[in-house]
Amino acid sequence: MEGSKKNLKKHHILIIGSGIIGKFNALELSEQGFQITIADPQKIKNSSSAALGLLVGHMYQKTKGRSWELRKTSNKLWPKWIKFLQQYNKNLNIEKPLIQLTTDQSKFEKLSKFISHHPTRDLRILGLDSTIIQNINKIFNMDNLRGIISYQDGRIDPISLLKTINIYLENKNINSINEKIIKIRKSNNQWISTCSNKLEIKSDVIILCNSLDAIKLIDLDSHDIKLKPVLGQAIELSIKEKEINLLSLPKHFSINGKNFLPKDKNKIIIGSSDEYEIEPRENIFEELTDFLENKPLWLNKNNITNKWFGIRSRPEGEPSPILKSLEKGLILCSGFYKNGILLAPACSNWISTEIKKHIL
Repeated sequence: MEGSKKNLKKHHILIIGSGIIGKFNALELSEQGFQITIADPQKIKNSSSAALGLLVGHMYQKTKGRSWELRKTSNKLWPKWIKFLQQYNKNLNIEKPLIQLTTDQSKFEKLSKFISHHPTRDLRILGLDSTIIQNINKIFNMDNLRGIISYQDGRIDPISLLKTINIYLENKNINSINEKIIKIRKSNNQWISTCSNKLEIKSDVIILCNSLDAIKLIDLDSHDIKLKPVLGQAIELSIKEKEINLLSLPKHFSINGKNFLPKDKNKIIIGSSDEYEIEPRENIFEELTDFLENKPLWLNKNNITNKWFGIRSRPEGEPSPILKSLEKGLILCSGFYKNGILLAPACSNWISTEIKKHIL
């Protein structure tokens, strides 16, 4: 094993993009023994840092196809990676369970049918008599919520995850360049990447994990790759009503596709929306709370204390994400518009297998 690692260390891999996908690839490939460089001008602030970190695997309702296969792989790999990363942050964990709710009767019936067809996934129905439902109804002034709970799905704090992987990368002395790659070219079986400051980086393989910017580095005459922006927003509300205790709510749940993360007794995060824009829409509060006919007094835009957004990429004309060898030494790993954190282990696993085809 050590001998094979020494052989792999001869090969230099440049990863362009330092979101969760880029960092997870660096983590996996470093453990394989490769020499790694990460290049990204925004290595601190990227779309991954704006993610909510919900890991929807077992309650995912498609049961076949590529997306489901990637989820199954990630479901198996996440516990192993959590155990590994706890060497660097003992508090890193996946908070379970995950709750999916709806106000739509037909959608609830569909969820119930899904559970009955998959009895081994550790899913349960939450009806009107559920204590969880009753607590949420009371806080949100509702009476028609129902849904399901998954005891195997959950949430990982994306900021904590990114910081933990950063500790690992620093501990392993992984080279990190805070510059934008503006051009790549091949020369004598090596790749030359030119940075915005004119620095040139030589590598045996390039992995493009830089979302929308990836297509700026690809020869689009040779590769029909199309990515469009998808913007997700979140807001944070701080309330003053003493009679409201947001900690009586579950740690994380969704209602009609909107995600809720109570942070403390008086603070909650609500997100996100899918907008095919590059600038956030102004009426985000209305969109995130449109499932409520009678909003409680505490849920108003005057209580917004913070808001943020992240821009991700979605493939056009092919499934998400794109995992593809474009030519020898050039791999595209992009188009994670919703499930980047969930799928990161499966995709880095695919990369670690695929990359060996490029160096033989």
